[in-house]
Amino acid sequence: MGFLTGKTAIITGAGFATLSDGRCRSIGYGIATAYAKEGANLVITGRNVAKLEKAREELERLYGIKVLTFSADISAGSDNEAIATSVIEATIAEFGRIDVLINNAQASASGVTLQDHTTEQFDLAIYSGLYATFYYMKACYPYLKETQGSSINFASGAGLFGNYGQCAYAAAKEGIRGLSRVAATEWAKDGINTNVICPLAWTAQLENFEKAYPEAFKANVKMPPAGHFGDSETEIGRVCVQLASPDFKYMNGETLTLEGGMGLRP
Repeated sequence: MGFLTGKTAIITGAGFATLSDGRCRSIGYGIATAYAKEGANLVITGRNVAKLEKAREELERLYGIKVLTFSADISAGSDNEAIATSVIEATIAEFGRIDVLINNAQASASGVTLQDHTTEQFDLAIYSGLYATFYYMKACYPYLKETQGSSINFASGAGLFGNYGQCAYAAAKEGIRGLSRVAATEWAKDGINTNVICPLAWTAQLENFEKAYPEAFKANVKMPPAGHFGDSETEIGRVCVQLASPDFKYMNGETLTLEGGMGLRP
């Protein structure tokens, strides 16, 4: 029995993925695993139905929790507010509460320079990241207020440091940081904790980035001081678990950078 038993967490972008050595291969699935180990029931979203169903099967089988999956693609031209609202309504119908919202989903055309970026590529990053975070936070607010829960959003060093070839991604992530700070100010009176994590983990996405854009990868991705990239489950996932604890309420509004086993740095 973990300290999140009986609670409900929504995690966007949490389809199944593992590395060849069995470790979690995506940040979203790593977070889902960390929460499942603490007994939380989960709602996970993504664009790949097969990966979502595989995640559900594994998490329910290994940890005895309940997992709902939703194919929910926040994108240009869609009724995105309705998509997010439908996920929240189904969550409440099944579990009756929402304790944690984790906005992790993000797509982008990283590696493409600003002058070569198309409107479609810019929209991909802004809708999947910034708009998705906005709509899910709006829809979750009354339920997080009831539970005095937590909203945990993902930004990136791409925005903090102006990474080469990541203009749309950086813009989306900086928008998420700004949105989160406003939520921390407005929602603090309701007992809702809002935090931002800027992680660096070795994932399938980062691996593909290295293969597709080796120069941009070399310019942007540096080995953390600890000598290894963050682990999606045991480091980044555990930080997300800690931020759902009442003991971390004092950190409301902070931006946290996780650097390969070095812990939290405001």
